[in-house]
Amino acid sequence: MAHVRHLISIDDLTDADLHALVARGAEFSAGTAGPVAPLDGDIVGIYFSKTSTRTRTAFSSGALRLGGRIVAYGPGDLQLNTGETNEDTGRVMSRMLDVLVARTSGDPAEMRVWAAQDRMAVVNAMSADEHPTQALTDLTTMRRRFGGIDGLRVLYVGEGNNTASALALALTRFPGTELELRTPPGYGLAPAYRERAAAQAARHGSLFRERHDVADLPGDLDVIYTTRWQTTGTSKSDPGWRAVFAPFQVTAALWEDSPKAVFMHDLPAHRGEEVTADVLDGPAGIAFEQAENKMHSAMAVLEWCRP
Repeated sequence: MAHVRHLISIDDLTDADLHALVARGAEFSAGTAGPVAPLDGDIVGIYFSKTSTRTRTAFSSGALRLGGRIVAYGPGDLQLNTGETNEDTGRVMSRMLDVLVARTSGDPAEMRVWAAQDRMAVVNAMSADEHPTQALTDLTTMRRRFGGIDGLRVLYVGEGNNTASALALALTRFPGTELELRTPPGYGLAPAYRERAAAQAARHGSLFRERHDVADLPGDLDVIYTTRWQTTGTSKSDPGWRAVFAPFQVTAALWEDSPKAVFMHDLPAHRGEEVTADVLDGPAGIAFEQAENKMHSAMAVLEWCRP
């Protein structure tokens, strides 16, 4: 291999890369990708310092399906815990692995250090501020459901967390899309991500808005999306946060003005908190289809990382 590609942020992708990854994920999902084994002979490291069901399983099973073999690490397995530097860890792993898929609780700068070489591809499977492979899963799911992404109208209700950050960076790069975020006051999108999403929308002819209330919600939506109120690996300092979040629960009432909208959730879900059970498990809910697409999207990412 002449070089590898790293995916630390959605911003690392060109428009062509983003569109190609979504299209390829949709092909894997539809079963039209053909018999391929681009990872034949490759070793993929799967390092998760935080809990994961979908993403860890998606990349592990995806790597195996593509002909690779995996080495899995848990949160207590690396010498990072005894004081070895990120730099040394990356230098060692790059001499033994072809791809490293990592979930950490910290700044993605840690992964940038590991990616400072051209022997081992590094994939961000979620950091504190961004979940890029989730956004690719989301767009793959939308493409499979609607046949395309351009022009879709999406309402995201809930915390401006790492899933929301990645979705904002990705969806705004498709012309004619509309992304409206309704986030609780004090829990909005990080300013840097809000600015980047707005700039992307201006460049691509899409629309991006964020408000901190649930009044005058848009209608005629294609997608209504929420995430768990307590993001994996985080806690909230305000003891009264649940009262702030309560008005942002997704209920069937949101479908009165958007009867054809589908419901998406990155899971895990807490029925009765961020979403009612009748929505998650009802006819509009495609969250488990979305979860399955994590594997298809992961396969597209792994293939792309090893050109």
